[in-house]
Amino acid sequence: MIKIAPSLLSCDFSRFGEEVVRMANSGADMMHLDVMDGHFVPNITFGAPIIESLRKYTKLPFDVHLMISEPLRFIADFAKAGADIITFNIEADSPVVETIAAIRAAGCSASLCVKPATPVEELFPFLDLIDMVLIMTVEPGFGGQPFMPETLGKIERLRMACKRRGLKMDIEVDGGIAKSTIALAAKAGANTFVAGSAVFGPPDAKAAIEHLRHLATAATPEN
Repeated sequence: MIKIAPSLLSCDFSRFGEEVVRMANSGADMMHLDVMDGHFVPNITFGAPIIESLRKYTKLPFDVHLMISEPLRFIADFAKAGADIITFNIEADSPVVETIAAIRAAGCSASLCVKPATPVEELFPFLDLIDMVLIMTVEPGFGGQPFMPETLGKIERLRMACKRRGLKMDIEVDGGIAKSTIALAAKAGANTFVAGSAVFGPPDAKAAIEHLRHLATAATPEN
């Protein structure tokens, strides 16, 4: 199933709640929220209180990516704030199995992420423990970066590994997803797409989301 997750990093922060409603009404499947601490990545965004304040604007799943150091310390806070999916980076200073267990214990789906330079094979020992993998298709930290085509091979290898194990894994991609790139990622095996300016930029967000979904669906290998 193709899923489109608008990245709230690209929205108008002065109209945060309205932007969430606009994306929900435009056909988004979930909301993607990037939490950055200025240490693990060179940017600072928002924390659990902002996510908690946005929770009342939609019932759609909140897909929260913790781009922070020591994510284990903050799992309970973000789950309480309203996260439905919590992603953390394998490169972060956090015991992987313990952090996954904490996410599940908090009632959330667990997801692992890799940066562009990290071999996707580092995630393979944990695939049976998680619900989703997020492959960064840009260097994390800032929106608006161009898609890195060299990450496509990682998506392909991950999808093959999931098929060998019989896992119905969601593979999410984040970074540079637009009309010109979404089909490439879908053909490689991704099914969940974080989109920023591609959905917040056009005047008709509903048409933009529908077009992205159509392009990804058409490129999905089983179609």
